[in-house]
Amino acid sequence: MKLRKVTAASATVFALALTATACGGDNSGGGSDSGGGKTITVGIKFDQPGLGQKTPQGYAGFDVDVATYVAKKLGYNGDQIEWKEAKSADRETMLQRGDVDFIAATYSITPERQEKVDFAGPYLLAHQDVLVRADDNSIKSPSDLNNKKLCSVAGSTSAQNVKEKLAPKADLQTYPTYSACLSGLQNKAIDALTTDDSILAGYAAQTQFKGKFKLGGFKMTNENYGIGVKKGSDLKADINKALEAMVADGSWQKAVDKNLGPANYKNEPAPKIGDIKS
Repeated sequence: MKLRKVTAASATVFALALTATACGGDNSGGGSDSGGGKTITVGIKFDQPGLGQKTPQGYAGFDVDVATYVAKKLGYNGDQIEWKEAKSADRETMLQRGDVDFIAATYSITPERQEKVDFAGPYLLAHQDVLVRADDNSIKSPSDLNNKKLCSVAGSTSAQNVKEKLAPKADLQTYPTYSACLSGLQNKAIDALTTDDSILAGYAAQTQFKGKFKLGGFKMTNENYGIGVKKGSDLKADINKALEAMVADGSWQKAVDKNLGPANYKNEPAPKIGDIKS
């Protein structure tokens, strides 16, 4: 009898240990590297309309739609996704610490970042561009930005890139946010706003700005948006398969049209996995 009691107790402990293991006790990320767990944690931007935005109704934008599709392919429904804000300066640290399973947040693939994290994708090829007022026909090429008031946000290299390489006489104006730049553009305090065309399209696609702005279409740089994962994560291969499926079944283009189409955004075709344009 005594022996049977010990054996039963041992079996109970073993079963509990198995249960704890199955729940993923270490926070390598909610469902990190193995789909079907209780939740998966995803990093997005909270303040980029059309791409990643936290709203009273929930989360919206192209990156949100991509991340939701990917999560579903990994075995998670929408209510199993925990969204976390991934500010640009925090993204590598969040992945390295295991705060998130993956990040979809206008995250350009660069050699410097690839030393710290891995990337699935790319899933969108964006370009640095300018946004101008819809009735302004004076800016037809980057050189036309000379002697124009060009806005970007504090800490951004986009405006400096234009001034150094394309329009040395541009009058740089630094605003705290893109929304502030947009207001300045609307009231003619500035002449153009520059950053990635996808970000510009997201802002311009907002209901209150519909029809008021247009993209220059200059394609001054290539920005290969990828989905960031922790270095060595098995999720990379599964995310790549999900991205290929999203393109193949038409969901990718629908997400572009829904979120960025209202700004007449002329998107590049969906990039092939691993095809990074320099």
